[in-house]
Amino acid sequence: MPSSLRSWIPAAAADLVLILLFAAIGRDAHARGDIITGAFVTAWPFLAGACVAWLAARVWRAPYAVWPSGISVWIGAVVIGMLLRAVTGQTVVLPFVIVALISLGVFLLGFRVILALILRTSRKRQSKV
Repeated sequence: MPSSLRSWIPAAAADLVLILLFAAIGRDAHARGDIITGAFVTAWPFLAGACVAWLAARVWRAPYAVWPSGISVWIGAVVIGMLLRAVTGQTVVLPFVIVALISLGVFLLGFRVILALILRTSRKRQSKV
């Protein structure tokens, strides 16, 4: 995976954008008013959870790795996000927890898996040359 000192910035940006996308899709699906500002209101607990996971797991050291980085960000975003939603009086019901777990898993792990497959394919092609 990219090894420069700042290679974590695109990964952090991807996590941010994908969590915002998750929130925007949810707000749009439920016709909950302004998608843009509403997405931030919905996303902030999950963003906070992802930030805690980034720090706790030191994700910047291997930001594109599925394990442990991607798993840590995914679980941190969902678990801490749901706890923050509960503490602040936002909805936390089992169907939403399940949807968040699946959707954020697909988003936060998915881009890392796709990138790993692309890099592996690229390396195989280069080694054949």
